[in-house]
Order: sequence, then C-alpha cells, then structure tokens
Amino acid sequence: MRYAHRFEVAAPVERVAAFHRRAESLVAITPKLLPMRLLGEVPEVLEAGSRIAFRTWLGPLPMTWQSAIEALPDDALGFQDRQLAGPFASWLHRHRFVALAGGRTAVEDEVEARLRRHPLWGPVGLQIWLGVPLLFAYRQARTRRLLERG
Repeated sequence: MRYAHRFEVAAPVERVAAFHRRAESLVAITPKLLPMRLLGEVPEVLEAGSRIAFRTWLGPLPMTWQSAIEALPDDALGFQDRQLAGPFASWLHRHRFVALAGGRTAVEDEVEARLRRHPLWGPVGLQIWLGVPLLFAYRQARTRRLLERG
C-alpha cells in the first residue's frame, strides 16, 4: 500500500525541516483523538540512527510503536522513519522538504506499508491505514498553524 501527500507552508525550508526533526513536533501534529505519549529516552533532534518509541490509543486499544530514523536514500532534505515494532508488517514513511520561491516550503510525505496477517493487528492496521488521509490533512493544518504564525 502506498500513500502520498504534499502541501506548502509559508516558512523557510530550514525552519520546516528543523520543526519536523524534533520528536515533540510529532506529538504537536497528532490529533488529540489519537493521544500519543513518547516513551523512554527520546532524542531532542531526530537524525539518522535515532530510535523513537511512543504509545497511542485506537479507542480502548493501546498500541506501542517503535521506529528507526534513517537518511533518505537520495540525499534530499528530509528523513525517513521505519517501523521496527508496531501494528503493521512494515511501515516506511519518507519526509521530504523542498525549498520554493518566496520563502515557502513543500512538505512531501510518502508512506509504504504492509498489513500484518494477524486476527487482531491486521484489522487494526487496516483501520489505521483508512485514516491516514485524515491524519495527514490534520498534520498539514497543524504544521501551517504552528509555522506560519511565527
């Protein structure tokens, strides 16, 4: 399964990239309906080799998700996170930031995922996947709100 999302934000690329590399920003751009808590020691700035773990809830079901942060294979400005443990058989999320004219930035997200063949996690993963467009629409709105006001 693949999903791609692109939007523009009225902020310079350096500021947008730095915002997305902070672990606390992940919480800030996640809907309150999906309460998220970072677990363990979380690096302040996410870079290649960083590990991050968090817990979120899908209704009454707690989900723990662990990811590794990696460099993009094409040396573009951005990074990718790969699920190490979580509800999917695999999940790879690429974050790219592209400088545009007038101090604007394009934020490009691409997700590749595979569902688990499991009686609980397969349907849970499918429910999460069906909500991905809404999640990224929310993230777009929050990113714009947080970065364009300042």
